[in-house]
Amino acid sequence: MAHVHAFEIPRDDLNSKLGGGFPHGSLVVLEGGSGGGKSSISQRLTFGLIENDVSVTVVSTQMTTKGFINQMYSMDYPIAPYLLNGSLLFIPVIPLVQAAKSRVDFIERLMSAEELFEKDVIIIDTISSLIKYSANTEKSLDLISFFKKLNGMGKVIILTIESNQLSEEIASMFRSSCDVYMTLKTKPLGSEVKRTILVNKFTGAKAPVGQMIGFRIEPRVGLVVEIASVS
Repeated sequence: MAHVHAFEIPRDDLNSKLGGGFPHGSLVVLEGGSGGGKSSISQRLTFGLIENDVSVTVVSTQMTTKGFINQMYSMDYPIAPYLLNGSLLFIPVIPLVQAAKSRVDFIERLMSAEELFEKDVIIIDTISSLIKYSANTEKSLDLISFFKKLNGMGKVIILTIESNQLSEEIASMFRSSCDVYMTLKTKPLGSEVKRTILVNKFTGAKAPVGQMIGFRIEPRVGLVVEIASVS
């Protein structure tokens, strides 16, 4: 039976819909447009993982440390104890992203930052923002190979990608190399927005995996998985 990192919490069944957790040594890609929910899903996964005794590093191009803490607590994901005991490491890279346009060695610097990759699970939200100015085919292959080496050590790497930030060729390299590939879709429905996780690929699942998972984000509640999958 597959060894997995579970991210189950009592208030939703995202973990069960995604096969009971991510298999050890998986490369996970979550792709979607701006405002599609990538960061919210990443935050939900982060809290679920640390609640299940899995250590996590979050590298964020979106938030400061204060903003991340406030956002997590706004969804009732109390993370302070995990930050204090070291099971959760949050690294904001907003200044680096702003400077990345002038750096041709940014991917190399990312791979050499060993402290980023010491936890059981590493979430980079969003990898496309980090590498969009320095990525070419050769460098992207080097980065994917680096992630795969970490996978070989049992690490789970979760990458979010914003669809329009990378060329189709480079985005396709990440899609084809990953073990789990999910896309986020949004659709206006009256005064609301219908959000769906499409599971395109899930290798090594411990249990059955839902192919289409409806969800919404609610203040003080966080991510809410719809009772039934949507079409």
